[in-house]
Amino acid sequence: MIRSYLGAVLGVVLACAAAPAQVSYGDLVKAQEQPRNWLNYHGGYSGQRHSGLTEITPENVKNLRLKWAFQERMSEKFETTPLALDGVLYITVPPGDVYALDAETGARLWRYSRNLPPKLIACCGLVNRGLGMLGDRLFMATLDAYTIALDRKTGRLLWESKMIDYSQGYSGTLAPLVVKDKVMTGTAGGEYGIRGFIDAYDVETGERSWRFYTIPGPGEFGHDTWAGDSWRRGGASIWITPSYDPELNLVYWGVGNPGPDWNGDVRLGDNLFSDSVVALDADTGERKWHFQFTPHDVHDWDATQVMVLFDSEYKGEERKLLVTFNRNGFSYLLDRESGEFLRAGEYVKQDWAIGIDEEGRPIRRPGKLPTAEGNEVYPRVAGGTNWMSPTFSPQTNLIYVTCGEGSSIYVKGPSEYRPGTRYWGSMFLNEETSRDWTGAVRAFDPLTGKKVWEHPLFRPTLAGLVSTAGGLVFAGTSDGFFKALDAASGEELWRINLGAQIIASPISFGSKGRQHVAVAAGGGIFVFALP
Repeated sequence: MIRSYLGAVLGVVLACAAAPAQVSYGDLVKAQEQPRNWLNYHGGYSGQRHSGLTEITPENVKNLRLKWAFQERMSEKFETTPLALDGVLYITVPPGDVYALDAETGARLWRYSRNLPPKLIACCGLVNRGLGMLGDRLFMATLDAYTIALDRKTGRLLWESKMIDYSQGYSGTLAPLVVKDKVMTGTAGGEYGIRGFIDAYDVETGERSWRFYTIPGPGEFGHDTWAGDSWRRGGASIWITPSYDPELNLVYWGVGNPGPDWNGDVRLGDNLFSDSVVALDADTGERKWHFQFTPHDVHDWDATQVMVLFDSEYKGEERKLLVTFNRNGFSYLLDRESGEFLRAGEYVKQDWAIGIDEEGRPIRRPGKLPTAEGNEVYPRVAGGTNWMSPTFSPQTNLIYVTCGEGSSIYVKGPSEYRPGTRYWGSMFLNEETSRDWTGAVRAFDPLTGKKVWEHPLFRPTLAGLVSTAGGLVFAGTSDGFFKALDAASGEELWRINLGAQIIASPISFGSKGRQHVAVAAGGGIFVFALP
């Protein structure tokens, strides 16, 4: 007992000794200008997941070595993106732990472990994707549908705010976004007949500031896009961190699929704001505009893919732009100030739509809806890409995307709703189609959608990407390889097998004047640097 007590005291002392300075809202706004740290899920508000560090280059990346690894026993998928600040990494470990690690050695400084209920409800694993940060606090969305704040020096719980009753199918899995004095989260659980929403909480007190329902209620704009009372259990969940434009004060949220997934008969209509991006005022939660990628989705093609923000001249006019590669097989370019549709184009094989009309609405191909017998459709149910992060490099002006080719067989069936149980409307089948699946990392011109290069992968992967000012793109594979690619050509320059599937997005950060790269794989965090 004495040894245990001394260990706990030592952990607090080490944590306090290593405690970095407070993080201001201004630091978050300028995060990409301070590449030594990685301050939110995307590395910055723009969603670009780009590091300005230059030490590791195409010429020397072959010398990259494992510096340390931190591993925990777990049966769940490890999907965390670490935050890095002044020599400390902060990670989440499923189902409900948070760790502070020394960035030089991987030594544990402190651990927070949430006491979770014995029976949790989550469609796709008891996962957590990371943290938000402001001041001396960390913020986490929990699987029992709370938003919590922790002391960044010690891991002590400061406050917790209940979002909703988790037993009805709600959960928190995304890394929160912190803007000004608010921490923003959303609820996962779209496969359980929930009604999705986005919340903002006061960072000091945990009091809820506003709520935006991703399915409009009676009298609200878009309510008439849901037949009958289907809006009460229509899904439209939130499970990936949004992007934010400080000048416009708009937060860009990608919204999940409607429910039931594969039987749309009980929810006739476009089903707003499912499969959409919604631009919300960060202070009030008011919707400023929305764009729906797949009206009345019956293939489970969430629009939770990252909304990447950048500024560029487009057709002779300087514009504030948003580019996203949607799960439905099309990439989209929007004006992020107005929501105006600018262009769309295929980036993987798809056969469900003839094309996209001038307003951005898909022109459906007849005979491609789910059937009782099963109907083969491209892309596969996991989509042309999924939640894993793309990356945009200001050096090359290219966007890099993890892509998956292939089809699934979509089956339509009964759709009885029972609270807290899966509300799918049947299933999808992959056994007869997965033998032809392939994967790739692809580079595109975001203005035109034209593919510039491709790096083939053996199979589709759920690993995200990070680009660096040194001219590299780091990527992971389903068979455990972590790779460095030349950002200009896609040529593989370095790789290592980490021994387990990578289902996370890497980061790059600085410690003691050296550039590091980190990624989660299997049950561990692996950190690399040059000798």
